[in-house]
Amino acid sequence: MICSFAWLLALSTLLALPELSCGSMTRRYKFDIRRQNVTRLCRTRSIVTVNGKFPGPKIMAREGDRVVVKVVNHVTDNVTIHWHGVRQLRTGWYDGPAYVTQCPIRTGRSFVYNFTIAGQRGTLFWHAHISWMRATLYGPIVVLPKRGVPYPFPKPYKEIPIIFGEWFTVDPEAIIAQALRTGAGPNISDAYTINGLPGPLYNCSKKDTFELKVKPGKTYLLRMINAALNDELFFSIANHTLTVVDVDAIYVKPFDADIVHIAPGQTTNVLLHTKPSPPDATFLMAARPYATGPGTFDNTTTAGLLVYLPPNASSSSAHVKNLPFFRPTLPALNDTAYTTNYTGKLRSLASAQFPANVPQTVERRFYFTVGLGTNPCAKNQTCQGPNGTKFAASVNNISFALPTSAALLQAHYFGRTKGVYDTDFPDTPPFPFNYTGTPPNDTFVTNATKVVVLPFNTSVELVMQDTSIQGAESHPLHFHGFNFFVVGTGLGNYDPSKDPKRFNLADPIERNTVGVPVGGWVAIRFLADNPGVWFMHCHLEVHTSWGLRMAWVVNDGALPNQKLLPPPSDLPRC
Repeated sequence: MICSFAWLLALSTLLALPELSCGSMTRRYKFDIRRQNVTRLCRTRSIVTVNGKFPGPKIMAREGDRVVVKVVNHVTDNVTIHWHGVRQLRTGWYDGPAYVTQCPIRTGRSFVYNFTIAGQRGTLFWHAHISWMRATLYGPIVVLPKRGVPYPFPKPYKEIPIIFGEWFTVDPEAIIAQALRTGAGPNISDAYTINGLPGPLYNCSKKDTFELKVKPGKTYLLRMINAALNDELFFSIANHTLTVVDVDAIYVKPFDADIVHIAPGQTTNVLLHTKPSPPDATFLMAARPYATGPGTFDNTTTAGLLVYLPPNASSSSAHVKNLPFFRPTLPALNDTAYTTNYTGKLRSLASAQFPANVPQTVERRFYFTVGLGTNPCAKNQTCQGPNGTKFAASVNNISFALPTSAALLQAHYFGRTKGVYDTDFPDTPPFPFNYTGTPPNDTFVTNATKVVVLPFNTSVELVMQDTSIQGAESHPLHFHGFNFFVVGTGLGNYDPSKDPKRFNLADPIERNTVGVPVGGWVAIRFLADNPGVWFMHCHLEVHTSWGLRMAWVVNDGALPNQKLLPPPSDLPRC
């Protein structure tokens, strides 16, 4: 009887999934989570991988396709996979954050993620979403337009994923476990990587260098992803200008940039126009951090090579050695002026084909402070955080504690929320102060599991404000299940009487991850049109671990196509 019920539940779930659009197909993948020995910087380490690959395999789809991925866990660690930027319309069970939409996949178990990519095209990515597992578990998602639909920019000759990551010579899980135990900041990474390779600027790494081999007079589409754990990055290619055409799988009004700024969790598509004839030179492509906080960070530079192929050549290895070498000039590590200017150029196309459906009226307004704080040290323990405390982070002074007895979405769907979460997350900061001025003496946070509940289709405006507690810092905030419009941003404290007058409600950029500027604020608007429970958190992994995270509950609407679908029968249990 139980087996037949499970079969019926699985069948009903499959039949209830959003219909595939005309001409769409189902793409099937299998992810075997296994350990693999990988050598970088002359040291070999066992890392967790998908199918033994680092970075992991590419997911290819077209807008409207269904993607089915069976994930089998062969390692001792618990695992989940998040499909970063995929909206998961009514299919929140497959979003992936541990203890938010699902319990982890345990050793020897499997889970099938099954979702449709609706109304999206561009570059996204997948990564683990439990503890710091995403340090090595990540890969690109390439969503092509529907067949026969062109790009709104010149068709590229070739498309290449460029994935930035961070490499640790020791296990990142041990690093964050030690930091949470002692209350100190975690040890920093040993290198940044381009497509898993640190590049020639590190010791013992010349052979581990990504080479982009190009032909002259061609246009290449670089699909850039920042999968680094804890660092925003500047990226440039020597003697070449890039044309930005897409961010977070949203087309933008094209603009040229010698240097791209990209935060963790963000993607950026750029056009690279190669020189008309083969230059007698090799060009370095390089990335290094944009850092704003007072803590220590990895200030090294990862690099790859842009190599022009000579006529009728299939390999350029011998050719590279005899050519002059050009390096790009990157901004200073704390160049907020460049970052502000760059992000200010991002605008949605706002065309008839690709409209910017910005909510023009707002039903619910929220004002969230985001930043660091502290927790008191336990008795009989010595802590290494500020003044003998433990580092913490919060939203509106709530340091979000993940449940362990059930995932938030399960509790919501079955109406068993008591003891799992509370619904009184504050709309505004509970302790107002001069957020970008002198911080208060009491920096302790409140540890709790609180959510915001929204009726279906509520139009929302959210202002996120950086604070100076433990030092002002930029925070890239990622919102699961939604895209949002960045209608305003500024430095200092947000002024509700003046700043809304400057909001852009015509062609603001649409994103899933936005940087709250150091010592400043950002305003976003979105329509709560996706029922479920949706995580929002800083994509600096250390801040997420410290509690800079929260969740939104969006209730079902009245119509059948406005309701969360039933859970799959193989959903992991806590």
